[in-house]
Amino acid sequence: MTASRTHLVLIPSFNTGQRVFDTVRAARAQWNPVWVVIDGSSDGTDAGLAEMAANDAGLTVIALPENRGKGAAVLHGLDVAAQQGFTHVLCMDADGQHPADLIPEFMACSQARPGAMVLGVPVFDSSAPALRVKGRKISNWWANLETLWAGIGDSLYGFRIYPVEPLRRVMHGQRWMRRFDFDPEAVVRLCWRGVIPVNLPAPVRYLSAAEGGVSHFNYWRDNRLLTWMHIRLMFGFALRLPTLMFRRLASSPTRKSL
Repeated sequence: MTASRTHLVLIPSFNTGQRVFDTVRAARAQWNPVWVVIDGSSDGTDAGLAEMAANDAGLTVIALPENRGKGAAVLHGLDVAAQQGFTHVLCMDADGQHPADLIPEFMACSQARPGAMVLGVPVFDSSAPALRVKGRKISNWWANLETLWAGIGDSLYGFRIYPVEPLRRVMHGQRWMRRFDFDPEAVVRLCWRGVIPVNLPAPVRYLSAAEGGVSHFNYWRDNRLLTWMHIRLMFGFALRLPTLMFRRLASSPTRKSL
């Protein structure tokens, strides 16, 4: 598989267990290059991933010395990607929830519209916890309000492609977006900067413990984090409201999601 010089797959991983190896193999079957940022894992997967990378020129493993959070791991990957001339990253989780077989489709969409961010919109099956499905509707409503309905199909689903430089500027410009708040705040702030969202459906799987599923989601901690995030974003929204209204009025009424 010929290596792309512009688009790469970026997988942040923290104590994901054996599932990370399946995820990386599935991603590598679809794309070259694939990077894994190990976010201070203590489960021993760093050694196995390093061994995989030693035998695969299309796989790069970056190990961080301590756990800093998903957003921080992604930012580290973005900085290295920028240094090497990459323009876009497809982020996906390491736990096997995201559809690796859709990587080429998402990459093709991004290559056709390089100024946009390509957002996965989750298609849930019976494995999805009802509380998580209903809860994300609240976050989605707030994200669309904060962007004056710029077209965010889903604010939380982490299977998506970002243009590197706009996201780096957003993240280096403030100290938030380093943990669970990364995904929703990234799309809102990129919309504020005029990066158009393009939405594509993508299945999501919630794996059971017997299937090797691993989740670091903490209902109370992470929902408090999201609540504080939306409070911050509403202040930013108020300051940007005239610009967002002008942009909304000037944009084509025929804009649609692909």
